[in-house]
Amino acid sequence: MANARKAAARGAGAEGATVGMGASVGIAAGEARGSGASTRAEEGDSTRAAAGASTGTAARRAVGTAAGDLRAEAARAGTAEAVVAAAICATASALEEPPIIEVDRVHYSYGSKEARTKRSVLKGATAGFRRATMYAVVGASGCGKSTLLSLLGGLDVPKQGEVRFAGEALAAAGLAEHRRRNVSFVFQSYNLIDYLTAAENVSLATKLSPLPLLEKVGIGPDEAGRNVLALSGGQQQRVAVARALASEAPVVLADEPTGNLDEDTAEGIADILRDTAHRMGKCVICVTHSPALARKADRTFRLAKGKLVGD
Repeated sequence: MANARKAAARGAGAEGATVGMGASVGIAAGEARGSGASTRAEEGDSTRAAAGASTGTAARRAVGTAAGDLRAEAARAGTAEAVVAAAICATASALEEPPIIEVDRVHYSYGSKEARTKRSVLKGATAGFRRATMYAVVGASGCGKSTLLSLLGGLDVPKQGEVRFAGEALAAAGLAEHRRRNVSFVFQSYNLIDYLTAAENVSLATKLSPLPLLEKVGIGPDEAGRNVLALSGGQQQRVAVARALASEAPVVLADEPTGNLDEDTAEGIADILRDTAHRMGKCVICVTHSPALARKADRTFRLAKGKLVGD
């Protein structure tokens, strides 16, 4: 009986510690919300304690929805788009969302060991990319931007350093599995299946009808039924964007997604990519030379001298 009472006491103590931790989380969250927080924390301790363990996860899942609400509210109030984007970034930061995908001291060079010359494009590049955020990676031609996307997408491996998804190294998780489940691509060269129609290409990434997505990027029913080789370069690029957005993968990697588009269409595609991040909670990473596209992004990284420098 004595041992049983001791075990029960230890169990009660552990349970109390857990509840106390949950209550502390709830109180801290209440204090951060401003005046009157102490009173609300005292009144709601028991409720917050029970929910404390799941608060972070639930909150992160709500980022995309919250972003949509922010945008709708801003539209009604006439708030500048830049302010909305900043609010979304602030929300994600406040939730302490860890990066979903990251590069850690990554090095990459072209040329074999036997080659007399090597060209290093990444020299210790380090950066983290979070959900519900659109990123632009800018830099001079040939500086390694497309190489960075290839490494993030598991199409290649770094010479040194590590690429991680959800905290796990890609090399350990498996590159093929990473490409299949975690990332979708918008290639600069489109990479469409040339014997399929536009609709059939998008259907490869979704079980839903591809027509709404194609219409969203400016491809009507007539063009959707054409073989992709019968479409213009700009139309093929829009099909590639629609295919990437149709995927359920949480990360979208876009290499010059507006490079072959006219100004108005490019702006529309940039808005779609940003909404994909904000409303669907995806991490969207765009490599671009376009200042207009970079301005749409929530965060910008400049790749120079082999390193990534954030804004």
